[in-house]
Amino acid sequence: MSLRNLRGFADQRCEKHSRECEEPLVTTHPYRYRRIPAEGQREEEFPLSKAIYGGVLVRNLILPNERAPLVSDHRLSRETFVKRTALSAAGVAFGVPAFLPNRGEAANELRIGVIEPRTGVFAGYGHGETMGIALAIDHWNAHGGVMSRKVVTFSEDDDNDPGVGVEKARKLVQQDQCVALIGTSNSAIALSVSATAKTLGVPFICSGSHADDVTDRKCSYNTFRVCHSTWMETHATGLDLAERFGKKWYLIAPDYAYGHAMLAGYQDVAKKIGGTIVGSDLVPLTTTDFSSYISNVETVKPDLFVVLVQGDQFTYCIKQAGALGLTKKLPLGGPQADYEAIAALPPEDRIGYWGVEWYYNSPSCIGKPGNSGHWFVSNFRKRYGIPPTARSAFGYIAMDTILWAITEAQSTDTVKVARTLEEKRFQSIFDGLAYYRKVDHQLMWPMWIGEVRKNGTAHDPYDLFNIIGRQSASVIEKPASEKAETCHIEYP
Repeated sequence: MSLRNLRGFADQRCEKHSRECEEPLVTTHPYRYRRIPAEGQREEEFPLSKAIYGGVLVRNLILPNERAPLVSDHRLSRETFVKRTALSAAGVAFGVPAFLPNRGEAANELRIGVIEPRTGVFAGYGHGETMGIALAIDHWNAHGGVMSRKVVTFSEDDDNDPGVGVEKARKLVQQDQCVALIGTSNSAIALSVSATAKTLGVPFICSGSHADDVTDRKCSYNTFRVCHSTWMETHATGLDLAERFGKKWYLIAPDYAYGHAMLAGYQDVAKKIGGTIVGSDLVPLTTTDFSSYISNVETVKPDLFVVLVQGDQFTYCIKQAGALGLTKKLPLGGPQADYEAIAALPPEDRIGYWGVEWYYNSPSCIGKPGNSGHWFVSNFRKRYGIPPTARSAFGYIAMDTILWAITEAQSTDTVKVARTLEEKRFQSIFDGLAYYRKVDHQLMWPMWIGEVRKNGTAHDPYDLFNIIGRQSASVIEKPASEKAETCHIEYP
């Protein structure tokens, strides 16, 4: 199925999975994508980088299903996986089903629901995570699937709306019979999907939403998070930024759960180091004109302008700060800068020091040659013609760990899957071991600090970050004893 990129195939796939088939997008070449038009309209072809790094609205991304090499090295699980596979085969040989399907799932499929933004300010993040998810599925299916079942996904657009996210979660579980949910980039949507998944009794792996409450006050037995919490992001970067530029900061943040949590995190850092937040603004998600906010920054003359807005808003804010001359007067930085957002900027506006959650070209991040991270990067670039981003890594890790847990538990039962994930050390596509902490279900893995390169390197124009620091999870996240006071995970 790797290159069956015909319109009939796209239509058949959409019909099979009850997907909206408006403007399906299919692969015609590893480096380019073709939009299949409506009747009477012409086809449009464009570089894949535009689909992922901004500039092209992608409604339905039909990904090729090429087989991937082994990219995960779960030390604790591979021997067990072989044993489980053998047990499944033995069960069939003796006429006893090794696994009895529940929730109405098809006998030959294991269905995972994916909720990601495909439109709006976070669409680029959703597409990046979707590509990582596809590679994880290819890896597992190339090695026999999960409990001898082929893994398939049913994908829904959350429309950047928590209410829509709830509706799509219900559809994926009740109608499409998915046994687990992964995804989300908007924190408010992550919280609503987490609560809905708990009601529906399915696991939810939050891949890309950072709000602290996901693994804090609104934590749940069925929810696990891959990306770093806002507390981890602010504390990983806070001390570094203070050392480099000073302790007087002006912050601009999005006015929703993620932005509020970011402000609280930096306030805590400032308190600990004796710093001062000389100004802060909360801006609506619909804001595109940041000129008035930028004028406020110049007025108070901070040591550092801390930018917390995300997605398209990050691009607008940085470009306008450059146009108004602020970037020549003040250093910029922040808790994170997604690769997609930096790449979308013109070279003259690529600037600053930022938290980096994963990066494809640093030994500090992906380890030595031969590690799983190198396999992931190589296969991703071979397949898509561009390097993977942190979002791609989130999607891969989320799908890989939920499939591992189901395999290890030999069950889709939510309690069994959750208990299996807790505290198990594993090696993935970054250097070192990681685990989902039992107290809050936050993935404990490092975070990095990067300085932006305007034009990449002579060897690799995509290489926009110079990784200059790394912080361990135990240093940047709250201690388990402190988290236990606010996160109360109760199993049914």
